[in-house]
Amino acid sequence: MASSLTYSLFPISFILFLPSFIYTSTGAFSEDLSDATLTKRMEKHSHLHFYFHDILGGKHPSSIRIAGKPKPGSFGDTYIIDDALTEGPNATSRVVGRAQGMYAIATQGSEVALLMVVNYAFVLGKYNGSSISVFGRNPVFHDVREMPIVGGSGLFRFARGYALAHTIWFDFKTGDAIVEYNVYVQHF
Repeated sequence: MASSLTYSLFPISFILFLPSFIYTSTGAFSEDLSDATLTKRMEKHSHLHFYFHDILGGKHPSSIRIAGKPKPGSFGDTYIIDDALTEGPNATSRVVGRAQGMYAIATQGSEVALLMVVNYAFVLGKYNGSSISVFGRNPVFHDVREMPIVGGSGLFRFARGYALAHTIWFDFKTGDAIVEYNVYVQHF
């Protein structure tokens, strides 16, 4: 009788105590990591060069105006984007990623500057599945603009750095643009 009771209690006790064997964390909201743990991985420096194709016109735009006044091109206009990033300046160049996010015209004066909130998600080579995040000011009519890299994912985890943008083609009629990017990023 005692042996049958032991056999019937074992599955119940196993199920009740199993979570204590699986869950090894202290359950605390945060914990300090030692400097030795953090320095095991060497910081890397990467330079990325690609072209950003922002297409507002045609049958398949990659940038769509989602907010603003009736007349496009004024303060407050906001655009959602899913732009191709290519190896070369031609639209037929190999796609290395997508620029996904939004930008808005954030100035009221004579200088046009955009607030950029964009993730550059890469789909090629060792960076496939990794992304970098840009959050900053883009004075579009400056020859070269610098914007901060504020984070990343995948191989760009803990990313920081800067992106230099240079417009190589702009159509005033449609708003379409091709922008060359040189990105300098530090990551683990």
